[in-house]
Amino acid sequence: MDFAAIDPARIAAREDLFYLLVSASFIESGSDLYTRNLSDHYADYPEVAAWLREHWEHEELQHGRAFERYVKAAWPEFPWQAAFDGFIAEYGPLCTMEELEPNRALELAARCVVETGTTTYYQTLRDLSDEPVLTDMLGRIRADEVSHYKHFLAYFKQLHAAQPASRLRVARVVYRRLLELRESDADVALRHVWAHKGRMFADGAKSFDEISQRVSQLVSSRLPADQAVRMLLKPLMLPRKLESWIERPLASLARRVVAS
Repeated sequence: MDFAAIDPARIAAREDLFYLLVSASFIESGSDLYTRNLSDHYADYPEVAAWLREHWEHEELQHGRAFERYVKAAWPEFPWQAAFDGFIAEYGPLCTMEELEPNRALELAARCVVETGTTTYYQTLRDLSDEPVLTDMLGRIRADEVSHYKHFLAYFKQLHAAQPASRLRVARVVYRRLLELRESDADVALRHVWAHKGRMFADGAKSFDEISQRVSQLVSSRLPADQAVRMLLKPLMLPRKLESWIERPLASLARRVVAS
C-alpha cells in the first residue's frame, strides 16, 4: 500500500479514528501472543496447527504492521513505540493457555465469535472513513478476517463431526465468548493510547471515560448487526429454515442492545 498517499486533511483531526486505529494497531501488533498459544493448543491436529502458524498468525501480524505504518504516517507526533511497549507489558500476561476452551472443537466455535467481532468492527471503521488509503486498507483487512472466520468454521465442523457436542454446549461457548468481547483487550489498548497522547486533541475528550464511552457508542451505533447475527448463528448448525426465521428478530434485538 502507498502510505505516502494518505490525505492528512481528511484524517489528522479525526479524534475518534485516532483512538480506534491506534488501539487496533496495538492489538494486531501483539497478536503473536495469542496466535502461538492457539497453534500449540492444536498440536494434535496438524492441519489446523499448520494453518494457524503459517497463515493466520502471519496475516494478523501483517495487519499490525499496516496499522502501525498508517498511524505513524497520519499522526507522526504520537509516540507509538512507547505506548505499545506499555500495552504489551499489561496485555502479555493476560494471554494464557488457560483462556482457551479445553475442548478443541468448542474453542474453534469461540474463535468464530472473535472473527465475527473483528470482521464487523473493521467494516464499521471502513464505513466511518473518508480517507482513501484507510478505506482501502480496512477493506483488505476485513476481507482477511472473513477468510479467517470461514477457516475456523470449517475446522470447527470437522472436529465437531468427530467429537460432537450438544447445540446447547456450543451456544453457551458462543454466548460466553460474546460477553468477553465487551470486556476485551480493546479497553487495555485504549487506556495506553490515552496515557501517551500528550497534548494531541487538546480540545477533545477531557477524560478517559469520556473518550471510551464516545468511541464505544460510535462503533455500536454503526455495527452491522444483521451480518454479525448471521455469522454467530453458523456454529450452531441450525436447520436452514429455522436459521432464516430467527435471523431478523435476533438482529433487531442486537441493534437495541448495542444502542443501549
